[in-house]
Amino acid sequence: MREFGYQRVHDVSGAVALRGADPEARYLGGGTNLVDLMKTGVERPAHLIDVRELPLGRIESTPDGGLRVGATVTNSELAAHPEVRRAYPALAQAVLAGASGQLRNMATVGGNLLQRTRCGYFADTTQPCNKRAPGSGCPAIEGEHHNHAILGASAHCVATHPSDMGVALAAFDAVVHYETADGPGELPLAEFYLPVGDTPHLETALPSGALITGITLPPAPVAAVSRYRKVRERASYAFAIGS
Repeated sequence: MREFGYQRVHDVSGAVALRGADPEARYLGGGTNLVDLMKTGVERPAHLIDVRELPLGRIESTPDGGLRVGATVTNSELAAHPEVRRAYPALAQAVLAGASGQLRNMATVGGNLLQRTRCGYFADTTQPCNKRAPGSGCPAIEGEHHNHAILGASAHCVATHPSDMGVALAAFDAVVHYETADGPGELPLAEFYLPVGDTPHLETALPSGALITGITLPPAPVAAVSRYRKVRERASYAFAIGS
C-alpha cells in the first residue's frame, strides 16, 4: 500500500471542501471495501477523508410517515432498528444477508451503496478489466465467470454488484441525498446506478466529489409485509446469485 494522507472531519461542508481541493481524495466510512482495494492497488487515493464522525448517524421518521437514514448509520444499526424491522422488514433482512457481523458493525449505509464489485479480475491489477481500466477488455466473459451476471451485463462487463441493501432500497423507491460544493441534491435509487453498457467504469450518477448524506424511504404500507429472498451457494458470507 502506498503512502496517503488522512484527515478526520466533523462537518459536511468541510468534508466536501477537502474533497473538492483534491480530486484524488476519497471519503472513508467503515473502510470495509475501500481499504481492501487500496491494499490490492485498485484504489490509489492520495488522501482519505474520514467521515465517520459527521452528524449523519441517526434514523428518524419523516413527516409523511417514511424514514430518513443517515449515511454514517452502520449496517448493524440499520438492521436492528425497531422501525426498520417493523415498516421495512425486507431492508433489515437484506442487510443481515450480507457480510459478517463484524463487517456490518463497521460498514456504513453510504459506503454500502458505493461498494465495488468483488469480481476477481477487477481486484487483480495484473489482469485487464474495463471497469478498472476502460478499454482493456473483460476476461471474465471467456474466462472464470462463475457467479457473474446474466441479466444487466453487457459485452464490456459481466461483473455483479455486491449490495444486498441496494436491492431492497430500490424496491422501496428510496431516494439518495448528497451534498456538493454547489449545495444539496438527491437521486432516486432507481437512477443512482448507471447501466453497464460500454462504460462499466462509470458506476453511479453522483456528481464528482459528492458526499452521500442519507437515504429517505417513502411511506409504503405494503413494505411492512415485504420479504427479502437471496439465492446463494452457501448459507452465509456469499454474494447473491439472484435476489
